[in-house]
Amino acid sequence: MKVFATVVEMGSFTKAADALHSTRPSVTNAVQILEAHLGTRLLHRTTRKISLTTEGDLYYQKVRKILEEVADAKALVSTNASVKKPSGKLRIDIPVALARPLIIPRLAAFKQKYPDIDLVVGVSDRPIDLIADGIDCVVRLGDLPNSTMIGRRIGHVSMVTCASPDYIKKFGRPMSVADVHQHKAVGFFSGKNRKVMDWHFVVNGKSQTIKFKPGILVNDSEAFIESGLAGFGLMQAIGIGVSRYLESGQLKEVLSDMQPPSRMVSVMYPNKRYLPPQVRVFVDWISDLFANSDNRWVSGP
Repeated sequence: MKVFATVVEMGSFTKAADALHSTRPSVTNAVQILEAHLGTRLLHRTTRKISLTTEGDLYYQKVRKILEEVADAKALVSTNASVKKPSGKLRIDIPVALARPLIIPRLAAFKQKYPDIDLVVGVSDRPIDLIADGIDCVVRLGDLPNSTMIGRRIGHVSMVTCASPDYIKKFGRPMSVADVHQHKAVGFFSGKNRKVMDWHFVVNGKSQTIKFKPGILVNDSEAFIESGLAGFGLMQAIGIGVSRYLESGQLKEVLSDMQPPSRMVSVMYPNKRYLPPQVRVFVDWISDLFANSDNRWVSGP
C-alpha cells in the first residue's frame, strides 16, 4: 500500500523508488503484485506518465487513510518521535516576485535550524502540478485555485502602482483611475490560456477592477519589472519586489491615494495529515516568516 501510494503521489515509478530508497524494478513489481492480489488494474501506464484508473482512485483514497492511521499509531508509541530532527529532500517552488527579495535570503536561517534537510528550490511563476512534478509544496500568490491540494493562507503582500520617471515625463502622471485608460501599461499574463491579470484599485473604500491598454505583455516577474523600468508603461507591482527601485528613484509611485488591494500568499501541499516532517516544519517556518515580518510590504494572514 505504501509503495502504491508513493507512486501515485510522486507521479512516477522512478521518483517513488528514490523516495523509498528502493529500485524502480522493485517498486514496479510491488505494484504489479498488489494489482494481481486485488484482481484489478490500479494505474494507467504510458511512456510519459501514470494515472489512476477509476478503481485505483477509490483504492488510493482508502489507502491514504489507512497509512495515516498507521503513522499516527507509530507516533503514539515512538520514544524518539519528538526529538528526531526532520531530514531528507524538501522540494519547494516559490514565485519569482518573492524569491529574491524575501524568501531566499532567509532560507539560510531555515537551513541552520534544520541542517539535515536538503533543499531543492524551484523559482517560477508557472502553475505547478505537485504530483506530476514531484514537488512537496509550493508558495503561490493570489486566490487559491479549486484543487484537491491543501491550501494554507500564510500572509499578504502590498501592491503599488508606479512607473519610470521617463515614462511620467513623456506621458504625464495619472491623477485618477479614469486616467489609467489613457495610458499604456505593463501587463502580466499566466497559465496555458495566457490570461492577463486585471488591475484593482480601492477608491472611497470600494474595490474597482479595470482593463488597460498594454504597452507590453510578459509572463515573468523579472521581465515585468524590467519592462516598467524601461518605460513601457504604468505597472501594478508587488511592493517588496520593486521597493529598491522606489527607494532609488528608478520608479515613482502614482495614484498613492488609491492603493491596490493586497494579494494573498498561500502555501499548498498534497495532503494535510500525512505530511513528511520536512514539509511540515517548512510550512510552519514560512508561516512565521510572514506573521513576524517587519517589512512594510509584508503582513501575516
